[in-house]
Amino acid sequence: MAKPEIVLITKADCHLCADARDAVERVTASLGLGWTEQSVDQLPELRERYAEEIPVLLVDGIQRDFWKIDEIRLARVLQRAMAQ
Repeated sequence: MAKPEIVLITKADCHLCADARDAVERVTASLGLGWTEQSVDQLPELRERYAEEIPVLLVDGIQRDFWKIDEIRLARVLQRAMAQ
């Protein structure tokens, strides 16, 4: 079973980011997966790329969601990625 790379891109003082963290944690925990977080505050290239879409969720380098994380869609995406 493949383990997808899950990255949540956030910024400081972002209420949507806090909600996104909770959603990603719930879904990944239910599937036994880990995830990482990157902040646009520390990586200017991310701020330039995703400035208007924060928070952004990447799965295996592909943008899968932004602003509000859809937990059902995320679970489906991750299950498909793990089946490959």
